[in-house]
Amino acid sequence: MSAPQTEMTHASAKGFDTRDASDALSILAAAQVAAATATQDAVHEIAAAARMAADSLNAGGRLIYAAAGSSGLMAMADAVELPGTFGIDRDRIVILFAGGIDALPDMPGGPEDDADAARQGIAKAGVGAHDCLIALTASGYTPYPMAAAEAARQAGARTIGIANNAGAALFDRVDVAICLSTPPEVIAGSTRMGAGTAQKIALNMFSTMVAVHLGHVHDGYMVNVVADNAKLRDRARRIVMDVTGVTDAQAAHWLALADGAVKPAIVLAAGADGIEAARRLLELHNGQLRPALKTLGAKLS
Repeated sequence: MSAPQTEMTHASAKGFDTRDASDALSILAAAQVAAATATQDAVHEIAAAARMAADSLNAGGRLIYAAAGSSGLMAMADAVELPGTFGIDRDRIVILFAGGIDALPDMPGGPEDDADAARQGIAKAGVGAHDCLIALTASGYTPYPMAAAEAARQAGARTIGIANNAGAALFDRVDVAICLSTPPEVIAGSTRMGAGTAQKIALNMFSTMVAVHLGHVHDGYMVNVVADNAKLRDRARRIVMDVTGVTDAQAAHWLALADGAVKPAIVLAAGADGIEAARRLLELHNGQLRPALKTLGAKLS
């Protein structure tokens, strides 16, 4: 049986350890760029996955990430950013990491083979029909995320799989398969490098499109940001200013009335008659800012 692509030898591997440091690093950088381009071939599948995940969240479900090792770190980096960046409630995001979060300082390899732990994690999380699970494994054969995908699908959840080898076994266990066909690693099998880079980019694309579908992005602004530090409060004020054309002081005023929430502050600045009216208008449009502003524009014209 031939080795999967993630285990193959890179064309520049011969004598890699004898090269000048600058030459070696140039090879590593080029390999990262080559891996990143793999996401371009998967945009249609990533789009389908984002739509599916957004539908689950809109239906009251959760987004559940299941992975091990380096793929688990990529999944975790995406998952933990969603509440702050896009205001998605933390209880709507679940992370199933092989070996548990407490194992992170050591991150032993054994737990990635523990399919039973994955099934138990799905059961403990109460995964059901409204949820969406995204399973990640560079090889496409890691038992933990594969078992999580199987168990979630059996529970009625929507399922997404990301792997870096064409024909990966994971793809037979999910509703949407995302193949990131990255070149062999410069250090054979070290999928924290090229494969991990491609997975992180794909996850960035995926979760950003989920946020777009949920109405948390407007003209490239994160209009559902949780502004819980000075930098983000300043960003929130600039967003209100840029979207509505109000002054800095006016933006601060509307944000104060909206308890720091950007979307209702924008709707207030655009002419809504009080904070309750702003919130009702956003609720009427399922949290989508653009149609809410269009409604106000029609009233003001």
